[in-house]
Amino acid sequence: MKGMTQSVDEGSADFCREPAPPARPAGRLDGTRCSVQALLRGDAVTATAPPARRWLLVEQPGPWGPDALTESRFDPAVALRLAARAREAGVRIQMVRRPGDRLADHGQRWALADTRAETVRWSTRSSDAELLEVPLDGSVGKPVDVPTYLVCTHGAHDACCAVRGRPLAAGLAAAGAGEVWETSHLGGDRFAANVLVLPTGHVYGQVPADGAELVAAHARGEVALPWLRGRSGWVPAVQAAEQHARTELGRLAVHDLLPRRIEALPVPAPGVERSAVTLGGPDGEVTVTIESHPSEVAALTTCRALRPARWRTWHPLSLRVGPVVAASR
Repeated sequence: MKGMTQSVDEGSADFCREPAPPARPAGRLDGTRCSVQALLRGDAVTATAPPARRWLLVEQPGPWGPDALTESRFDPAVALRLAARAREAGVRIQMVRRPGDRLADHGQRWALADTRAETVRWSTRSSDAELLEVPLDGSVGKPVDVPTYLVCTHGAHDACCAVRGRPLAAGLAAAGAGEVWETSHLGGDRFAANVLVLPTGHVYGQVPADGAELVAAHARGEVALPWLRGRSGWVPAVQAAEQHARTELGRLAVHDLLPRRIEALPVPAPGVERSAVTLGGPDGEVTVTIESHPSEVAALTTCRALRPARWRTWHPLSLRVGPVVAASR
């Protein structure tokens, strides 16, 4: 089996990096920046998508501070109450603005995206306080039938996100790639430029400047495997297993491999996690045995980090494809 690690050893490159993409993220950065160091180390983006299944997108033009909700022109009397409401509802908030926007007002739009139902519904608010009362169940708003691309450009959180993300967001918008927004912190700063594609919830990292291959893939109903971090809302072991199965089986359609069950397996040593992940596939169930342990090295994983940290690496141990079982009548 091909390796699936985040080691600095050149002989253990991540399986989803074969062949390596010809382009790298845009933007000139100092060599000490986290995204530059991650590329030099060969950090794999595998299984790093965030856990959110539902997303509240709040249009807020203008600058964002490190905390985009509370440190922006959004009503400060509403911000903390909205954050509490979203946590209770299991919804993650993303501030969004059109590429290049600063103070322009585009109608105070907001949307609720559900990656399980695969819907994005947009509405307009007359005041920020309205968001304390609107339904967060996806029952209101106008659905969109084109992909929504959220590109992290949150420079106040990490400079890499702004320098890498802004050229990508501008390029996607100029190319007319569906709904394109700059967004606040998505996580995984060292993988800038980072992109969340809704409504499916696929997250990408280290995306090249124009993003053309990513857009073309989703236009075909496929994932862009070289930059895929995972699908938001899925646990990391499932993300890693799905990515390995896609690589080995050549299955790229968005709905080709969906999780059915996960079983924790005995582990050989402390700090190691091992799981059997079963996915439903066109040729039958696919079972991937996957192992995870801390990275061999510790490093600064964001530009603002004060101490080096380790992260989990993912290693496929086996893959088995079972026959399609006909439904009983």
